[in-house]
Amino acid sequence: MRAIIGAAVAAEHKLTRLAKTLYSSSTRNYSITISTHNTTRIIQSEPSIFSADRCRHPSHQLLSVPWSANQIRFAKARGSDVRPGNVIERKGKVYQVVKAQHSTQGRGGAIIQVELRDVDSGNKVNERFRTDETVEKIFVEAKSYTYLYTDEETDTIVLMEPNTFIQLDVPKHLFGNSLAYLKDDITVSVELFNDRPMSASVPKRVTCTVVEAQVPMKGMGATPHTKKVLLDNGLRVEVPPHVVTGDKILIDTTNDSYISRA
Repeated sequence: MRAIIGAAVAAEHKLTRLAKTLYSSSTRNYSITISTHNTTRIIQSEPSIFSADRCRHPSHQLLSVPWSANQIRFAKARGSDVRPGNVIERKGKVYQVVKAQHSTQGRGGAIIQVELRDVDSGNKVNERFRTDETVEKIFVEAKSYTYLYTDEETDTIVLMEPNTFIQLDVPKHLFGNSLAYLKDDITVSVELFNDRPMSASVPKRVTCTVVEAQVPMKGMGATPHTKKVLLDNGLRVEVPPHVVTGDKILIDTTNDSYISRA
């Protein structure tokens, strides 16, 4: 009996030493089995939550997770890389690029003339970047939401994430001129930085109903190439003469232009 107890104590000490060694020097998890014959077997397995790599300080793990989780989204970019829709940080404020136009000024070299919208106030400003100028670009996360309603008291658009049903309030000015296309259950895209809305947009193509249109008159001479009609969202757009009241048509929301009948 004493021999058995002694072997068990010795095996326990051996197990403890092995466990400490493996925990401190390896990034993998090990399974240690002691048989009744006082033999020890070590089996290497896949990494687990107890591996040394998982036990490091959180700051060492920060770069190992996706950027969408750790919120590290700032990057240096050149002025020539700025495009409409980009979100940048400039002079302590966050802006969305509305327009960007390249131009050359004689010996001054090439510049980028940009129109920026302040994501906080909605105010627009014009700036000039040199093509080689460093710009602080912000990488945003795009998510789809369903439109619920417009809150006139807070001047916000209330959206809902379709999978989690979590609601999001978006300032109206982030939608710009596309506000008119918001209607029940339309899916919109919102760009977020640190869970904060940076920009919002509607689909490029939206179906609208013509509620008022001039009836084509026969025998009135040459038929005009286009005519203006009133849509159910209050916009007036140019359409071909054959479009009549009640027609459903596709509209390009980027410039409020007629595409075709729906």
